[in-house]
Amino acid sequence: MSRESADRRPLAVFDIDNTLSDTDHRQHFLERRPRDWDGFFGAAPADPPLARGVALAVESAADCEVVYLTGRPERCRADTVEWLARHGLPQGRLWMRGDRDRRPARATKLEVLGRIARGREVRMLVDDDELVCQAAREAGFRVVLADWAADAPELTTAQETEGRT
Repeated sequence: MSRESADRRPLAVFDIDNTLSDTDHRQHFLERRPRDWDGFFGAAPADPPLARGVALAVESAADCEVVYLTGRPERCRADTVEWLARHGLPQGRLWMRGDRDRRPARATKLEVLGRIARGREVRMLVDDDELVCQAAREAGFRVVLADWAADAPELTTAQETEGRT
């Protein structure tokens, strides 16, 4: 398929942490004060994949251009790209948070989602963050809540109040 025809396919937008990757083994970095962000993100390459999320991304690639929209900071790009490839996820553009961006995930992700959607159909956004999903729904996007990972209250707090992931 040519790049031009690929660019006309609808988009399937996937979050990574607790949507495609299981962050449970690194939650302890967020439970201490101050939070150990270097430890949390440094442990990300060891995340096991979440089978339901990975299967949905692979299935979506048949009809859609898959893109990744994560709250991970830009400094984690190389590790994230390697993790996606190692776990057989479809190739796709990776949108990441600026290293100094501390806005809530619902703000940063919706801003980028709006940019991604210009002139394109977004078939779905798949994310574990209920507030991101709610904001995307309110903006008119079809949302799939990734509810297949273990609850991670410290990660939720980090996403929404500290603007860290």
